[in-house]
Amino acid sequence: MFKATSVFALVAVLGVAGCDNIDTDGERALIGAGVGAAGSAALGGDDRDTVAAALGGAAAGALADDIGLVRRSR
Repeated sequence: MFKATSVFALVAVLGVAGCDNIDTDGERALIGAGVGAAGSAALGGDDRDTVAAALGGAAAGALADDIGLVRRSR
């Protein structure tokens, strides 16, 4: 079950993944994973929560344009 730190990290990732200057899904996934892991670790999450936050951040970053958080670059 997710702890509050993982949920907080995921919310932070959604904000970062929404940057319009990031062009591809892969770049947004990489940034989302990094921010998710860093946020969870900084808030004292254990290893399992940090991995879950990284996976959630990667998914959020990769799907940011599909769910309407960013405009698809052309």
